[in-house]
Amino acid sequence: QVRLVESGGGLVQAGGSLRLSCAASISINRMGWYRQTPGKQRELVADITYSGTINYGDSVKGRFTISRDSAKKTVYLQMNSLKPEDTAVYYCNVRILASDYWGQGTQVTVSS
Repeated sequence: QVRLVESGGGLVQAGGSLRLSCAASISINRMGWYRQTPGKQRELVADITYSGTINYGDSVKGRFTISRDSAKKTVYLQMNSLKPEDTAVYYCNVRILASDYWGQGTQVTVSS
């Protein structure tokens, strides 16, 4: 069983920045972030592999940066130029074989 512990959400004004962290209990090749708003499906924000392959959701490209510290089994999401539409619960995600594991979620609220 994988344990994921997230931190770093909060309230910020539009144009501001936040940094999310997710620490995993084991080393995992691919780690990522998703977000979800009420009534909508969870969407990919960004993911990263050991080799450094990165994917971003279209809506965050150029504003968000994902990185990882493999020794600490931690993934980070630096969010800059935040917009009110970035408001969501952000979830850390890892996939092992065919199973997805999720963190508890952290609320990010961007005020206009």
